[in-house]
Amino acid sequence: MTTESIDRVKEAVISALKEKVDRRAELEKRLSDPELASQAGGKYAEVAREHGELGPFADVYHRLSRAAGKKEEAFEFLKEFGQDAEMQEFAGQEAEAAGEEENRVFDEAVELLCTDPENKNRNVHVEIRSGAGGQEASLFVADLLKMYHHYAQKNGWSMSVMDRSLTDLGGFKYVTIAIKGSNVWHRLRFESGGHRVQRVPETESQGRIHTSLATVAVLPEAKKVDLELNPEDLEFECMRSQGPGGQSVNKVNSCVRVTHKPSGVSVKCQEEKSQHKNRKQAVELLRTKLYEKKLQAQKSERDARRRDLIGSGDRNERIRTYNFPQDRVTDHRISMDVFGIEKVLMGGLDELIDQLHRHERDAMLKRLAGQG
Repeated sequence: MTTESIDRVKEAVISALKEKVDRRAELEKRLSDPELASQAGGKYAEVAREHGELGPFADVYHRLSRAAGKKEEAFEFLKEFGQDAEMQEFAGQEAEAAGEEENRVFDEAVELLCTDPENKNRNVHVEIRSGAGGQEASLFVADLLKMYHHYAQKNGWSMSVMDRSLTDLGGFKYVTIAIKGSNVWHRLRFESGGHRVQRVPETESQGRIHTSLATVAVLPEAKKVDLELNPEDLEFECMRSQGPGGQSVNKVNSCVRVTHKPSGVSVKCQEEKSQHKNRKQAVELLRTKLYEKKLQAQKSERDARRRDLIGSGDRNERIRTYNFPQDRVTDHRISMDVFGIEKVLMGGLDELIDQLHRHERDAMLKRLAGQG
């Protein structure tokens, strides 16, 4: 970038932060209004949540302003004592330190603007489904499930299976999992899309390479404050769980399906032996599904800009190929190859995920500079 472009980017970043700070100040006034607390529909909680989410933007804006002020003071000091070698050296060191601090805080600001604050710290529900490729695609779903399980373990996250449909060979037609922990959505949000595998199946007698597909959807977990569910809109069904899982699994009506009658959206949970726990998880998953629909319906400028930066995140978009004969994983969004498929499938995703974050950041900076 040219100096002029860098200046434009800085101005754009500061302007974007200032908008957040002004919005937070506006919300702060509303929170002090007694009338807001008396409004029905959880309006106060909604305003308070948005106010809290804007806190990090206000913090980084003020720290950036202070760092810029320190640097300016150091340069003014340098001009004033330009003839004094000792003072000049001291002022130069102060200016350098202030400049480094400004750059550090600026990087924080860019990272913050790249990330959807509403979802950054959320847990996620991940749906993995087999696509074209029959049994081989189902086995690939099992591989992806293990990959995310290992990645969750490496990051200290917890993972639980909510629903699944097993195949005869040990694969899955589909599996739904919940992953909980710090920065889960922030790290996994780029995993949504089509994952393609190229390899010789164990059942292939002539050594031919088959291409199969699985789709992944990473959904930010919805909270009660995001979406209130009217109990009258919910229809519950209890049934026996399907597939292996011990003698008690198939003898008790522990599997729970819940349907949201107004939308027709239905989900099922069967992994817990307790009907009560499955019911609770099913409602949690249903709320997430409905929250996803709500987010998709909001055609905001930020959503459109984010899709341009790193792809739509739609499960129909092919994002990655796992080529076993060449021992290579290719992420098509950033044209990046990583060698060592087994390492990736054992949870070695950081190299790819870090590069996707860098790509998003660079694309946003170019856009702010008017180059994209």
